[in-house]
Amino acid sequence: MAANVEIEKAENKTKNVEDEIKLVPKLEKKDNSLIEKIKEILNKGLNSIWFVILVGILILLKSFLFYNNTIAIDEPLGIETIIGTVAFITVVVCFICVLPNRARAISTIVVNILFSILLFSDNIYYTYSNSVLSVAQITNLQYGEEILSTLPVVIQIKQILYFIDIIILAMLFIFKVLRIEKKPKKTKKQIIAKVIIGIVGLIIFCLIGVKYVEKGKQKSYNKDMQIREATIFGYHISDIDNAINIKAKTKYKKYDNMHEDYKNLKKEYKEKYGEEKYSFQGILENKNIIILQLESVQDFVIDKKINGKEITPNLNKFINENIKISDMNMQSYSTTADSEHSVITSIYPMENGMSFSKYYTNTYDDLFKIFNKANYHTSYMHGNYPYFWNRGNVYGRFNLNELVLKEQFEDLSENINGDLSDELLYKQAVQKLKKYDNPFISYIVAASSHTPFTLEGLQDRNKVSIDVGKYKDTYFGNYLESMNYADYAFGIFIEELKREGLYDDTAILIFGDHNGLNMYNEEMVNFLTEINPNTTDVDLKLNYTKVACGFKIPGISNMQIDKPVSKLDIKPTLSYLCNIEDGFSLGTNMFASKPFVSLNNERIISDKYYYDENWYDRNTGDMLNMEELEENTKSLLQDYYRSMKIELDISNSISVNNLLK
Repeated sequence: MAANVEIEKAENKTKNVEDEIKLVPKLEKKDNSLIEKIKEILNKGLNSIWFVILVGILILLKSFLFYNNTIAIDEPLGIETIIGTVAFITVVVCFICVLPNRARAISTIVVNILFSILLFSDNIYYTYSNSVLSVAQITNLQYGEEILSTLPVVIQIKQILYFIDIIILAMLFIFKVLRIEKKPKKTKKQIIAKVIIGIVGLIIFCLIGVKYVEKGKQKSYNKDMQIREATIFGYHISDIDNAINIKAKTKYKKYDNMHEDYKNLKKEYKEKYGEEKYSFQGILENKNIIILQLESVQDFVIDKKINGKEITPNLNKFINENIKISDMNMQSYSTTADSEHSVITSIYPMENGMSFSKYYTNTYDDLFKIFNKANYHTSYMHGNYPYFWNRGNVYGRFNLNELVLKEQFEDLSENINGDLSDELLYKQAVQKLKKYDNPFISYIVAASSHTPFTLEGLQDRNKVSIDVGKYKDTYFGNYLESMNYADYAFGIFIEELKREGLYDDTAILIFGDHNGLNMYNEEMVNFLTEINPNTTDVDLKLNYTKVACGFKIPGISNMQIDKPVSKLDIKPTLSYLCNIEDGFSLGTNMFASKPFVSLNNERIISDKYYYDENWYDRNTGDMLNMEELEENTKSLLQDYYRSMKIELDISNSISVNNLLK
């Protein structure tokens, strides 16, 4: 009996095990069925127009991500930008929807990738330079290595959102979850529906798209306004059109027409702003002149301390003992080459380096030409190779007595970020200067404090004498250390000039070439607001354009110029001080009373006001209501804007059509 019970238990146990074994395939079959069902749904979606619509929505969201990270930083998007963006994406979606199934799915993926790369690239470049990319910048690809060196400091984690959907889609294809199917031919009804969708897209493009592109063309100098008026997509279409038809779009095709407006503008400036507060004409006649351009030295570091130590003690001393120019503005949101172009020609630079890379064969009444006529020995020195920013060709065309680039220096034992270190540059420059016939004018360009500000190659880190504390190993901290080294080297330069007897009777003009930091760099904003808790958005925008500037004129000390000036003003100022003929210049004498300057992107900086799409009060940061202003003030601001447009039209026409040849 007991034996039978044991046998029965064993049989039951075996049966249970068999049942469990049978159950496993059923569960696996059920799971596989669910996975297959999901794959079927995903593939059905991929091969339908709903996939196109979904991608259109994703591109729309990425567009708003771009706007939020760039032009909407300081003020919200307008309804025009939103409607225009929706319209452009709707057009793209409609056109893709009419394609055959396989072509539709592939086109959708390709368009998504291309739009994502475009928006990401624009975002990255805007973070770096507060401007978006232009097709004209394709000529700058030769400087790719230098451009790529800045990427680690401008890329942000949130920017992965531009590609996260593409990454997910790629993974689904890799693991064969998705496949693009080729469906049978469409029915007559389906073809008619697609034709209707295509016609709708075409109508939207004609009625809305063209309108937005044309609106963008009306703001040809101001990219932020182009984007707001025409959307980021309309901007790029306009940009391509401008690049193709650049000559046709210039206002002046002939010299005579341009020169007539130029003479009228200069006459107006002389009548309104010709009065001089100081009578310095001819004060530098037959004296030596050194123009020193400092890499990325913004004005905010001057006279500032970090953890109890001055960031730039030598520059502070030089600037405060001589003429402090407290409102010197870079001429464009771009490159070192643009700064040089502005100084040498007193003409606005073109799109990011194009004046040097594309229009270098142009003729100008340049600084070296006018000083050569006055029997000055002219020279230019830079510690980089001739190919960089095309300087070999650019300066080879100027009438220079001596061009000194990296190959012409003997001691190349220390290089920082690829350029001859400032210290070695200055020491060897002074040895060359002392051999020149008097009077001489020499333009020297320093480069050690160049982005990414790591001072890579500096052999003695003790030459950096500040402790940046909480900013250590941040982009901002590296920037401050670079400024401190640049200041150390500048101190060596002054010592060498004094040792060789070249300091006392030589005029020395120093200035930063352009910004070093993004307009809204978080650590910089923190640093500035700790110094001044009332810092406004206008203050940050002006901080971005203002570069350090000081001017030593023998016999003049402890003086300050507080009105806005720009790089365009340097050539006419030096001509005035040396009592020589200036020739063609869009700038004016710094010692005259002109109270405003313009940038090449339609910004205007005056002593009291700032224009950036709207007018703002510099003191309060408040936007002005033009309707509520007194007529005198309104008329004044309108005159500033009109003058700015004339200057930019003249400058652009000269560069594109070589009107001064």
